[in-house]
Amino acid sequence: MRILVITQYFYPEKIRIHDVCLGLKERGHDVTVLTGKPNYPNGEYYPGYSWFNRKYEVWNGIKVYRSNLILRGRAGKLRLVFNYLSFVFLASLNLFRIRTKFDKIFIFAPSPLTVGIVGILARMKFKAKAFLWVHDLWPESIKIAGGITNKKILNVVEKITKWIYSNVDILMVQSQGFIPYIINQGVERGKIIYYPFYAEAFYKVEKSEDKYFKKLPKGFKIMFAGNIGVAQSFDTLLNAAIKLKKQKLPIVWLIFGMGRMLEYVRNEIQKNDLLDTFILMGHISPEEIPKYSSCADALILSLKKSPVLSITIPGKLQSYLACGRPIIGSIDGIGADIISDSGAGLTASAESVDDLVNAITKLHETPLEEQRLMGASARAYYEREFEREMLIDKLELILSK
Repeated sequence: MRILVITQYFYPEKIRIHDVCLGLKERGHDVTVLTGKPNYPNGEYYPGYSWFNRKYEVWNGIKVYRSNLILRGRAGKLRLVFNYLSFVFLASLNLFRIRTKFDKIFIFAPSPLTVGIVGILARMKFKAKAFLWVHDLWPESIKIAGGITNKKILNVVEKITKWIYSNVDILMVQSQGFIPYIINQGVERGKIIYYPFYAEAFYKVEKSEDKYFKKLPKGFKIMFAGNIGVAQSFDTLLNAAIKLKKQKLPIVWLIFGMGRMLEYVRNEIQKNDLLDTFILMGHISPEEIPKYSSCADALILSLKKSPVLSITIPGKLQSYLACGRPIIGSIDGIGADIISDSGAGLTASAESVDDLVNAITKLHETPLEEQRLMGASARAYYEREFEREMLIDKLELILSK
């Protein structure tokens, strides 16, 4: 198949869609990507990129057309709106540079869903079937993560969302919990296919290495790796850390990542005297996460309390399962169900500090052999439900429809 992948984000941005493209290419498909100039998450051009250069390149045999856009900057609300809309406009113009014919249009749609507009124009231009892979439910997700509550704005966003859904051929959803929500937005059930994320092959069970272990403090190590954002409910983690420190348990929190809430979290750590127990480790490459995970006693996943987040499978969960370490989930709904059903760890209700403290205390007191079994169960569940080759095979079948 000749496949045009449309995504606002692509390598060297650390977004999984580039691995999906590699998986399709490995199976002999001709893959072309239309994307933006890389600037996520820092809001600045990656080294070697600017407004004026690298409009076209070949990456690992994949043709990549790059559109200019307004940079995210510090990701303020207005700046993000301009970033999203500029990609829609400039990437749509960029479609006319592409002379190749395509059999399928594959649209990768985390936030912003507006990338779907570019995909619909590509569907019309190339007269090819369009597949939209939905990872966030608009307009609900922008209320939670973006803090947008204006009803007029949300009504406009919902109308755009419904228009996008109605003008693609297939909707692929990352969680089965999305299906009733999208049906309620007027989409026929037969148009919707469950297709979850997988974790890249480098997410695997690793033996702990001294060079990583020595970088970490002593104590029962709870590791967070990912976006430090609004949806991750860091107040819950911080308040749990305060309680655990008062109980004099040897718990240390290792926080790897960046995000909009980073400065807030840094200030709260200072204010609550958590510098020795709630440690900001900075940004690391995804390839290093399994190395540090192998040195941690548990991996933690947290989300705000929200009906929409409770039906979302956080992409971090697949990575954690693949690393084969015990997981603590401060989450509701389908994510909590996966942790419990797999035997991979313990859960606490979203935003419940007491529940989270109890879960961490219980895991700390759990015999090491039982902790090892949790890690093994996590990896086994990953291989059954989210393994890369299995899901790339499934994607091929979906695209062949």
